[in-house]
Amino acid sequence: MGSDSDRGEIFDLLSNHRRRYAIHYCKREGEPVTLGDLAEHVAAWELDKEVEEITSAERKRVYTSLQQTHLPTLERAEMIEFDNRTIELTDEASELDVYLDVVPADSIPWGLYYLGLAAVGSIVMAGLWLEVVPTGAVSALGWSTLVFALFAISAVVHVAQSRRMRLGEMERPP
Repeated sequence: MGSDSDRGEIFDLLSNHRRRYAIHYCKREGEPVTLGDLAEHVAAWELDKEVEEITSAERKRVYTSLQQTHLPTLERAEMIEFDNRTIELTDEASELDVYLDVVPADSIPWGLYYLGLAAVGSIVMAGLWLEVVPTGAVSALGWSTLVFALFAISAVVHVAQSRRMRLGEMERPP
């Protein structure tokens, strides 16, 4: 999955929440799943309910949509093997690590965070070069180490959060 067209196809497939939920459920289970079980879990996630609370009408609506539209689409893209009853991820899909950059409502995107951190670091470094940042209490090396440490800690937190946001890793799909 290296080319731009391959990445575009993956993003297109994952742009639909039912297909994303299907891949998430299959990755989480790690073995072939039945269409009925998949439909129940997708319906539960969509409606923010427990699987046991799903009505037969809610399940049937998702079941039909998966069977007629979404699973054939995933099968054509060679993400799954589907025989009308069971769904199994292909080797390519099983090895696919998909990170979704989900930004909580009370947070800022990581790109913007790093841009702000770089701006603060640039101001500190410029201040050191222009000798307007006090170096009596903290040396120039100390300031540089502080800026580096902020980037390093941020990167560790970012990587940890990204790993938790992989499809198939968490209980509920993103």
